[in-house]
Amino acid sequence: MTVVPGFYERNLPVGLQTANVTDALRKGAEIFEPHGLVMVLEPLSDTPDLFLRNSDQTYNLCKAVDSPSCKILYDIYHMQRNEGNLLVNMDRVWDEIAYIQIGDNPGRNEPTTGEINYRNVFKHIYEKGYQGVMGMEHGVANKGKEGELALIKAYRETDSFA
Repeated sequence: MTVVPGFYERNLPVGLQTANVTDALRKGAEIFEPHGLVMVLEPLSDTPDLFLRNSDQTYNLCKAVDSPSCKILYDIYHMQRNEGNLLVNMDRVWDEIAYIQIGDNPGRNEPTTGEINYRNVFKHIYEKGYQGVMGMEHGVANKGKEGELALIKAYRETDSFA
């Protein structure tokens, strides 16, 4: 289950907001954990007023909740927009990542249509031994059959390191 904690309230200290979010996530984790369910926290870039924006902030929340039911959704598109330095930042929070989403930037389309070197990113993820889910949360740069073929080609090219 994807969780986005809500909006950043400019009239409340960030420490107080963090404590409130942590308490709420702990309550959620207590419900999910006995059933083996995981909520993944997704920092986003498209809405600047959201509370959760960076991987380190998300990592700190997961560590504070301290449950296998509270993990990170590492959306490569959003993290490139918000913080860049993808591989280094991904490594810093690696032990809390449970789900990775794919989308190139700019445009949020398939790999090879933007600035992200997905061949390097996928190789890095593979070499880390990631066994989790990777979601293709993007559009296609071209419409119709041409777009579908370009999408398949893009994934073949970026996954050709193995």
